[in-house]
Amino acid sequence: MKSEIHPPEIDSSEQPRNALDRTIIKLGNALSLLFIFTVGISFYEVLMRYVFNAPTIWVHETASFLGGCLFVYGGIYAMATNKHVRVVLIYDLVSDTARRWLNVFHHITGLIFTSLLIWASYHMAQDAWFSPLGNLQLERSGSAWNPAFPALVKGTILLTMCIMFIQFFLHLIQELNGLRKCKNV
Repeated sequence: MKSEIHPPEIDSSEQPRNALDRTIIKLGNALSLLFIFTVGISFYEVLMRYVFNAPTIWVHETASFLGGCLFVYGGIYAMATNKHVRVVLIYDLVSDTARRWLNVFHHITGLIFTSLLIWASYHMAQDAWFSPLGNLQLERSGSAWNPAFPALVKGTILLTMCIMFIQFFLHLIQELNGLRKCKNV
């Protein structure tokens, strides 16, 4: 008697919904290696500071910059993998159609929220990237090393919010198409 082995069913809600989501996931998986790099340079700093009494001037700012950028990227990664925060107490109790309507509400609210974040981060990035006269002049940390990390983080926030807006828009279109298909059945 032969037993058949079936692959486990994959929840379609946890799969990337479009090419943008797939790209975000692939890039996010590659960028996650930067966490290992951050741990490595932090270990190097501890070793240099406490064993050789030769602290670095670049590790703390570099680790903070990388951690901040990766944290911001985590938002679009969570959305691409459908792992964002939701009130599952309600979400799990309602029908599939009601879930779709909750998703529509979520995506519309997300579009409004990211629009406001884009507006705010645009002004923040503009101030960090340009002098009052309009010349390109990246904001710097003001430390002894003085990298342009503050300006780069603010630019990363703006770019990430723009990508998240596009994600919300694409996901909204997909939900509305799904609702239309449910009505036609």
